[in-house]
Amino acid sequence: MDALVRRTVLDTLVLAAATATSVAHAQATPPSPPTVIIVKAAHLIDGRGGAPLSPGMVRVEGERIVAVAASLPVPAGAKVIDLGDATLLPGLIDLHTHLTGARNVHWEDALTRTTPGHDALWGARNALVTLRAGFTTVCDMGPTWPFVDVDLRDAINAGAVLGPRMMVAGNYVSATGGAGDARQFSIYVDVPLVKNLADGPEEITKAVRTNFKNGADFIKILSTGAVLSKGIPPGAQQYSEAEIQAAVTEAGRWGRQVASHAHGAGGIIASIKAGVRTVDHGSYLNDEAIELLKASNRRTFYVPTLYTAVAVEQEGAANGIPAAERERNRQIKDAEYGGFKRALAAGIPIGFATDAVVIEHGENAKECAVRGQLGEAPMACIVAATSLDAEIMGWSDRVGSVEAGKYADLIAVPGDPLRDITQLQKVGFVMKGGAVVREELARR
Repeated sequence: MDALVRRTVLDTLVLAAATATSVAHAQATPPSPPTVIIVKAAHLIDGRGGAPLSPGMVRVEGERIVAVAASLPVPAGAKVIDLGDATLLPGLIDLHTHLTGARNVHWEDALTRTTPGHDALWGARNALVTLRAGFTTVCDMGPTWPFVDVDLRDAINAGAVLGPRMMVAGNYVSATGGAGDARQFSIYVDVPLVKNLADGPEEITKAVRTNFKNGADFIKILSTGAVLSKGIPPGAQQYSEAEIQAAVTEAGRWGRQVASHAHGAGGIIASIKAGVRTVDHGSYLNDEAIELLKASNRRTFYVPTLYTAVAVEQEGAANGIPAAERERNRQIKDAEYGGFKRALAAGIPIGFATDAVVIEHGENAKECAVRGQLGEAPMACIVAATSLDAEIMGWSDRVGSVEAGKYADLIAVPGDPLRDITQLQKVGFVMKGGAVVREELARR
């Protein structure tokens, strides 16, 4: 055995011995208790709809909340974060985002103008912006480049990238020629990696299985046309009830949910009857759909995205949205707002979502301002963006309210958002899982 080989073997043995010693020491030494953090503010809204605590204090140990009260003892050695006159709230939740990719590249152009790497890097940027805006949890509704959102979720979970907790669709399911058909180029051009089109129950079932195999948490299916898409109009139904049912049935076998992109009344009604978890957008929500939602007994939820109408009108041209699609936006706006008012009057639960990428990432809280202008009380929007969204996701055991046992996902805003809901746009403190991400409001 020559000297180089002997030295390599020796180094390996030494490293192995050191590792074994280190592991044994770690096993023999009890772990040190987590650092105690006390967060306090003039007001605390816990996300469940009750009266705020004034003042409010939260005790955090490790990733979790362990106590919440108007006053808590401060143990020796605890770190105290004093937010002064601010209002403390749970981290906000957005049920409909698209974090990957750059906003100024229209999704119909992405396959010929970008790469998965491009979209992943922009996704890391957008995830951080979203987190700093106070949205500590999101449902991501599928990228143009399939499964880039899966990679982003995994990078965040591994600590490589800062961003919100993510539940991801991986690759949305759509009909040939319908909304979500991203192949908006010559039939002689192919992008073989992109296969999100499925027609008929059998193809849809296979698409659902493929998405789950590749890391998706839930399924997004496009049941009607879209505003920002060529092809079938947004009010038209593009998937039959049987096709939607195929997605719901297969997802159910995996213990997973289905989100249905549905603007038109026919697609909304077919989606509810098929048993989807959410009707996203729901622009032409009518009385029949509302009665079906009531009868579903919180199985299916209406989740509008209202600020998009403003964003497309004001910023669409600058972000490459074609004139025909901006016109679709103008035509559907009154219906969207009317459907929301109808839902409010009916008293059904209304999830909170934004379709971020259509709106600027980090401006998600502007959705509450629009909902307020249409008649929703500030507390109702806060509950929608916290505990209700957590219920819809099936994550009520971990996020959505400031309660003992939940993740320490906390935000704070100046002033009182119950008097002025636009204060949610001024987040100055963010904690995710006990780690402080932003603390401008903290007193020094």
